[in-house]
Amino acid sequence: MYWGASCGGCEIALVNLHERILDVDAAFDFMFCPCLLDTKKKDVEALPDGAIAVTLFNGALRSSENEEMARLLRRKSRLLIATGSCAVEGCIPGLANLRSREELIEGVYLDSPTLDNPQGTLPVGSSLTPLGALELPSLLPRVKTLREVVPVDYLIPGCPPESHQLWNALEAVILGELPAPGSFLGAGEGTVCRDCARTKEDKSIGRLYRNHEIEPVAGKCLLEQGMICLGVATRGGCGAPCPDANMPCSGCYGPPEGVADQGGAMIAALGSIIDPGEHRGKGEKELALRLEEFLDQVPDYAGLLYKYTLPGSVLGGRVKR
Repeated sequence: MYWGASCGGCEIALVNLHERILDVDAAFDFMFCPCLLDTKKKDVEALPDGAIAVTLFNGALRSSENEEMARLLRRKSRLLIATGSCAVEGCIPGLANLRSREELIEGVYLDSPTLDNPQGTLPVGSSLTPLGALELPSLLPRVKTLREVVPVDYLIPGCPPESHQLWNALEAVILGELPAPGSFLGAGEGTVCRDCARTKEDKSIGRLYRNHEIEPVAGKCLLEQGMICLGVATRGGCGAPCPDANMPCSGCYGPPEGVADQGGAMIAALGSIIDPGEHRGKGEKELALRLEEFLDQVPDYAGLLYKYTLPGSVLGGRVKR
């Protein structure tokens, strides 16, 4: 289990298998997992190609080291599975694609309001010390998904994946009951709306609310109450725990089957449910003003609509592929 540009939640999801972790241990030997084992890169390099039965690769590719490990683990693994939103679509690290590598470095090391760096020191690739040269991996020009660099056999969505769905994916590997290569494991068909038990009626909303601005009515569709719930544009399978807890779906399972761009799908959904109010039946100019007024209630389009999918989306970010 490799850890790229990610938070570590996918490792926690594995531990949250609880007693089923014993079934995983019975089926496999853990041989590489940086947060659990001290296996070195040279140990992986020494293995014959294809010696690893399955690698769960979580995390996006942000550095040259991430890219190098992706190529190495692809070579050594019979099955390479992109695990979690970061590996599948880029996730939170992927929002960095809205800035260039140089802008990011300046923001972190030179312009941060809490910074104490009067000399303007920036990281360098190699530094000589009395004990030898210290090497740092370089930042890639843009965050990449795993599929952009190496062929991927299967994908497990989620931030992190729900543990029961992670188990379903591992069980399919153990039993040899895998679907066609390239399929999503540990996910459902349709959207989160299909999983959600809230009552859904005709949607027509006059304004949008941020989560802290409204106490939602129990049992009623959150989108119909003006909360931006991405369930209509998100792959199902999680069981809809967020709407069940009065929180709108933020889209971590990525776009559903047949949808190329999650953000675009959500924009289309919003456009179809705006209540024109007093502008109904008026001219194009008035309707455009109403639309602008409505959309101004969204504080951060990219962070809301592409929180989990920017690198893998049609847009990809401002930094070109």
